[in-house]
Amino acid sequence: MRSLLVLLIAAVACFAAAPVRALTPEQAFAISTGDTDDRIAALAEAIAAADPRVPALVQALIDGEVRVDDRRAYIVAADGSAVEAASGQSAKLPEAAEDAVVNNRMRTELQAALGALQLVSGDLAQRRAAIGALRESMDEAKLPLVEQALAKEGDAGLKAELELLRAKALIASDDSARRLAAAKALGGSATPATRALLLERLAKDGETDPGVRAALQAALDGIDARLAWGERAGVAFTGISLGSILLLAALGLAITYGLMGVINMAHGELIMIGAYATWLTQNAFRAWLPQWFDAYVLVAIPISFLAAAAVGAVLERGVIRFLYGRPLETLLATWGISLILQQAVRSLFGAQNVPVENPAWLSGGVQVMSNLVLPWNRIAIVVFAAVVLGAMAYLIARTRLGLFVRSVTQNRPMASCMGVNTARVDTLAFALGAGVAGLAGCALSQVGNVGPDLGQGYIVDSFMVVVLGGVGQLAGTVYAALGLGVVNKLLEGWAGAVLAKIMVLVIIVVFIQKRPSGLFALKGREA
Repeated sequence: MRSLLVLLIAAVACFAAAPVRALTPEQAFAISTGDTDDRIAALAEAIAAADPRVPALVQALIDGEVRVDDRRAYIVAADGSAVEAASGQSAKLPEAAEDAVVNNRMRTELQAALGALQLVSGDLAQRRAAIGALRESMDEAKLPLVEQALAKEGDAGLKAELELLRAKALIASDDSARRLAAAKALGGSATPATRALLLERLAKDGETDPGVRAALQAALDGIDARLAWGERAGVAFTGISLGSILLLAALGLAITYGLMGVINMAHGELIMIGAYATWLTQNAFRAWLPQWFDAYVLVAIPISFLAAAAVGAVLERGVIRFLYGRPLETLLATWGISLILQQAVRSLFGAQNVPVENPAWLSGGVQVMSNLVLPWNRIAIVVFAAVVLGAMAYLIARTRLGLFVRSVTQNRPMASCMGVNTARVDTLAFALGAGVAGLAGCALSQVGNVGPDLGQGYIVDSFMVVVLGGVGQLAGTVYAALGLGVVNKLLEGWAGAVLAKIMVLVIIVVFIQKRPSGLFALKGREA
């Protein structure tokens, strides 16, 4: 292996200085078949030639896509079409062509050669990928390759990563001075892999030099401090993300319970209806508009709102309107309706969870720190919750419907005397709250399973958010949702998920005992 690396380093050096020469059919054939040592020598010579066909040939050999006859090598695509390996021109594959044999040693050499080619590639993305591949397998044998690439690298970020790779290789050197320099260099890292490497060197059978051990420990302490900030930021973001989900789930309840005083135990099922509406929209796009699949979420947002709002309007007209002022009967009736809705969904779509796929633009995430990746779907939910909150606040405070809702909830007889159709306002307000619950279901479909029991996990939390924030207070709902999300995640890291839930419930009970009106109480004549 070491002799190959020396050969590759010489080839890379030639690649940096030599003019581009075409890969010959003889070279491609010599790389693809024959004695392993001869193939390795031919590979180094081809790399030195700097022909752009060399990486394609190397990759094809690794993937098992090369065929050879008695004179030439061919690259065969999945559809059976073939090209001549040296020129890249279309060619008819001879009937006598056989698979190129790649043994374990040759495969290792090919992979090393591909990495060497990518380290000095003119493509920034290829160099970044090559460095990423070396990050997990770096050792002292690869040090000359890294130093050669380091001498050529012009990008400051990649140069810093190559310096770190060099330090990782030197940390196992026989020279204590080189190990000491490497330990100090590694102290500037902030990756879990570097931390694991330092812990390995600090083990009992690891570093023996006292000076180097002290430098390793200092580097480890610095990395731990930086990683701790990543963990704290991760907990904070996870708490905000959970708080945004709770906010979406509780906003609808803030209307139906906070403003209208209706204890709606079917609120979770309205969330579920929004999630299933999103699933149906996804299936429709997959079947009829596959080219626009990534846009299905944008269409699902209004559909989930309208679907849940329609169910809410029917529920208010058919049941709730006869139970205003009778909280116990309302609770029992809506609980029964929740069971009916769950069973209806099981009968229509089955009892198993249904798959909802993230669109491409909501997949993956953005890496903020080495141990902190913020998923795009979670970021989107935080933004979506803020938009829905802003729309709700504007509707309640600035529109005619909001004025009617506030007048009916504060003084129904007086509003009726002023000509307000209170029955119609009740229906619209309840449908609005149900529609917002549907939006919560649409958002939840992007981060979790969608099934008949989806809403059951959020109904209790939603009530806790509304009661803690203050009945009828949107600002209180926001503070309570975000506060509960962050506190819950902080406690989970300390006591576990189950105990964290119990502790949050105890905290809320004690708080309500001391402040029954919640964080924000109604003031003046509204009280």
